Amino acid sequence: MRLDKYLKNSRIIKRRTVAKEACDGGRVRINGKEAKAGTEVKVGDIIEILFGDKTVKAKITSAAEHVTKDAAKEMFEILED
Repeated sequence: MRLDKYLKNSRIIKRRTVAKEACDGGRVRINGKEAKAGTEVKVGDIIEILFGDKTVKAKITSAAEHVTKDAAKEMFEILED
């Protein structure tokens, strides 16, 4: 699944266009490497997103195309620094 689509489906970022801008702006990393919007993600990858001065780190636990709002929380696990 594309990174921008995953971020939208998991509801980490509300809109796909915003997710794409964050990726292309260099604010998203996968497994320590800068990632573009089209980068493929898989279960087990670690995503780091820079929101202003705060960094959110999450591990992908599932990657589904169609997800309900409640099930979206199950798609990732927030990691503590």
